[in-house]
Amino acid sequence: MSTQELTSTHTLQELSKSNQKEQYTLWQIFGIWLAAAAPMGLLGWAAYPLLSAGLLPLDAGLLRIKLLTIGLVWQFVLSMVIVYHEEGNIRFSTIRHRFWLNHPFSARTEETKKALWWWLIPLLLMGVFVNLVLRPPLVDLWGKIVPFLAEPKGYDMSAMFAPELRAQMVGDWGLLGLFFVFALFNSFLGEEFLFRGVLLPKMQGTFGKWDWVANGVLFGCYHLHQPWGILDSILTGWVYTFAGRRFRSNWFPIILHSAETVFFLILILGLVLSLA
Repeated sequence: MSTQELTSTHTLQELSKSNQKEQYTLWQIFGIWLAAAAPMGLLGWAAYPLLSAGLLPLDAGLLRIKLLTIGLVWQFVLSMVIVYHEEGNIRFSTIRHRFWLNHPFSARTEETKKALWWWLIPLLLMGVFVNLVLRPPLVDLWGKIVPFLAEPKGYDMSAMFAPELRAQMVGDWGLLGLFFVFALFNSFLGEEFLFRGVLLPKMQGTFGKWDWVANGVLFGCYHLHQPWGILDSILTGWVYTFAGRRFRSNWFPIILHSAETVFFLILILGLVLSLA
């Protein structure tokens, strides 16, 4: 059966049944979470301070992005290893089915329904509201609740975009390439493949109907490399995961997660072209 036929003929019940075969235990979920979170934490809090000593702000910011990209690439590798172990292959059709990379399912008819894609509009608006309106006060609140997890000086990558540094970015296509690779693994092949692709379809056996809530919490707490953003990452994680679980399609969280990334890529392209 072709990938197109697999996508069009599977009902929601059949897809759920195939994922119910081997639901993860709590310890398996925690183990996969740790395998993603620990390397990012070590890269952010051990490798970065050691290697960034004495670097200028732009170079330090680029170094941090490179280190975190390594961690994100590892998440993709980990996802592929897990799928191969579970399914016996990593063919595109297998990945597509296992990771819910399909048209959204209707909860009423339990069949795919392309009209549900229109839900992306209010979900994207919700994501914008969380990122632009709720994120700043949540970061401040978290810093007050647990001051030792507040953002240290020199860890804010937005310092890279200070007006005095923008001239250094003109014509630097390597910078755009680095951000593109970082974005690709951050909002698609890395975090989304692991949290919404590997974990979400197999968490219901442990958390029941609240699997999407647990997945969002895991996603937020995974951000050990930038713990000052844990609260807002949990909130955005709930938006992503609710959409993926509600429509049984992880294209929803991938697109939602990519929205902010696309904005930054356009910004960096403008800087490279000396338009911003």
